[in-house]
Amino acid sequence: MRRIPLALLAAAPALLLAESSTSPFKPHHLRWWAIQKVVKPPVPKVANTGLVHNEIDAFLLSKLEAAGLSYNPPADKRTLLRRVTIDLTGLPPTPEEIQAFLADDSPEAYKKVVDRLLASPRYGERWARHWLDVARYADSEGFKSDETRPHIWRYRDYVIRSLNADKPYDRFVKEQIAGDELYPGDRDALIATGFNRHFPDESNAANIMNRRQELLNDITYTVASAFLGVTVGCARCHDHKFDPILQKDYYRLQAFFANVRIEDEMVLDSEQEQARWERQNRIWEEKTRDLRQEIASLLEPVRKDFYEERLARFPEEIQAVLSMPAAERNPYQWQMYYKAKPQVTFTEEQLAARLKGEAKERYRRLKEQLAAFDSFKPPEKSLAQVMIDASAEAPKTFMLRGGAWDAPMEEVQPGFFTILDAKPAAIQKPAGMNSTGRRAALANWIASPQNPLTARVAVNRVWHHHFGRGIVGTPGDFGLMGERPTHRELLDYLAATFVEDGWSLKKLHRRIVLSRAYMQSSAPNEKAAAADPDNKLLWRFQRRRLEGEVIRDAALATAGLLNLKMFGPGVFPPRPEGTANKGAWKTDEDPEEMNRRSVYVFVRRNARYPLFESFDMPDTHESCSRRQQTLSVTQSLALLNDEMVLEWAQAMAGRLLNDAGLSPDAQIQRAFRLAFGRAPGSNEMSIARKFLDRQATLLSARFTSGETPLLPKNLPERADRARAAALVDLCHVLLNSNEFLYLD
Repeated sequence: MRRIPLALLAAAPALLLAESSTSPFKPHHLRWWAIQKVVKPPVPKVANTGLVHNEIDAFLLSKLEAAGLSYNPPADKRTLLRRVTIDLTGLPPTPEEIQAFLADDSPEAYKKVVDRLLASPRYGERWARHWLDVARYADSEGFKSDETRPHIWRYRDYVIRSLNADKPYDRFVKEQIAGDELYPGDRDALIATGFNRHFPDESNAANIMNRRQELLNDITYTVASAFLGVTVGCARCHDHKFDPILQKDYYRLQAFFANVRIEDEMVLDSEQEQARWERQNRIWEEKTRDLRQEIASLLEPVRKDFYEERLARFPEEIQAVLSMPAAERNPYQWQMYYKAKPQVTFTEEQLAARLKGEAKERYRRLKEQLAAFDSFKPPEKSLAQVMIDASAEAPKTFMLRGGAWDAPMEEVQPGFFTILDAKPAAIQKPAGMNSTGRRAALANWIASPQNPLTARVAVNRVWHHHFGRGIVGTPGDFGLMGERPTHRELLDYLAATFVEDGWSLKKLHRRIVLSRAYMQSSAPNEKAAAADPDNKLLWRFQRRRLEGEVIRDAALATAGLLNLKMFGPGVFPPRPEGTANKGAWKTDEDPEEMNRRSVYVFVRRNARYPLFESFDMPDTHESCSRRQQTLSVTQSLALLNDEMVLEWAQAMAGRLLNDAGLSPDAQIQRAFRLAFGRAPGSNEMSIARKFLDRQATLLSARFTSGETPLLPKNLPERADRARAAALVDLCHVLLNSNEFLYLD
């Protein structure tokens, strides 16, 4: 056995096995920073203590001072308020909130704002969007059919509620991996398992065995990246080329999910609610028995033919699984059964669509007669799409040659990364449940305070969204090929404190946004830029463009259109004419619904909302820890030409006329306060006046020629149409400005 330095023995005693003569791990694997135990470091001393608001500043300043640098001056109060309000809630502050903050000279003024924002229900909506990127949330399946997932929105609402309640992050993690096993009877914990349901799925695939393996692969990748910040994809076929993750580790991790099955209509109602439903349903069934029997008789030949047609698509092995008695199926066959069964189970609408001639007409008449009894039907059940175990016994898991489902090699048991824990996982079956307990074991391991990755990854992800860059610049990859932390000691301090604070995300947010680092200006500094051009030392606040969802929400709020109704199925705002796959998008008829916050906009994998797509909405087929930040002509064209943006400008102009009357100066003043949270400067006033005058002249000529330029909503009768249309153009300009689109 090779000699190991004493320092290494002290740092990683659990890893001694890895240095045996047969070990696949090398010394640099053992030194991998991310797997070392989180130890809370001492707070460093700095020269300029006046700049230290909390421990974060001490860690950052120690490196800044070592480089001969310091923080930028503080941001002005207006800028700071807009920054923290958008950061924590995804919405700009109102003019009234700005006025109140500017008028509050107390030392606690900013702290009171932070506490108000963290207590706002808007906080959960804002930060849910970040987590939904990680969870690869979507309201549809993907692939060719891209079928709707009608109840998956309950998971999105679960995330919002959890964040608003400041649910401890360790509990948040456990619920999503194994809420059904760990917290039986808890409705939210059951909904949380929808995390494992977000995989893209070709639901009509004939090769069920390969489909199962692809779904397991997706869950394995996502769990590793989302919770542990580790990429494991290449270990599917061989040992990881860079990180100390073995191919065996990949399948050990996958084995925790070997027995999962999709449940797309899990009833969430209480026993009492279900009993009431059953009583009401019996009344309806009694009154409609004859009609329903006739409909069933009419559809049965169609169902039989359809069944035989679909069954023939499957290999003989799957056909046999579908037809064999339930008692004869082994755990693997139950897996195949649950994945194949939906393809040979048909809705009444699917069957009715195949009727022809007299049968079709007869069905129509019967349905009309049946509709007369709708008042007796019970309300729809509360349903969720979740992931649970298929049985108390799991099918075997094998390492796969080349990752191919039909090339099994060595059998493996559920377990963790060998370099962290080489032993098989200790698994206990939950009492009274038809479940293996495997996912519970994994959840407890991931959410353990002793896990060196989980708290670090969570803290870094929050830091990334506050500063535009994580302490580790690759939030989903803490591996050896990912970026090294710029402030390792700070990351560990925050991770340790995060756990000490009961895994509270809100306390973490508060600590970050109250730091002097967060409160500094984004102004350029030639000396600092020369020493640290990428701002890794955080000598200034990093100016960044808003996401598409925030741009939309901010514009709706500025226009006075935003509907703050929370929760429920996804909404469908209008899409521009000519956009691809528009047929898959059914625009809401209710204008109030289409103006709800962007987190509630339906996410269709094959027809993403164009404005969001232009502004770098991630591909929902994969987990995304860090959105790309691009600058493209498409973004400018979307803001200039999208009909919805023009409608927002019309609504904003109508709001100005209502608030400021017909005075151009008052309109300009109000427009700047709504869009930017400030009064215009004298030069800006002059430019805006000239713009309105010039546009009014041009638009007057267009009205005279018979054209119909856009006018404000709710235009007063006494308003000059040309000047009113010019006001719409001014609003459109402001909504397209960098000051509106960037967080400073």
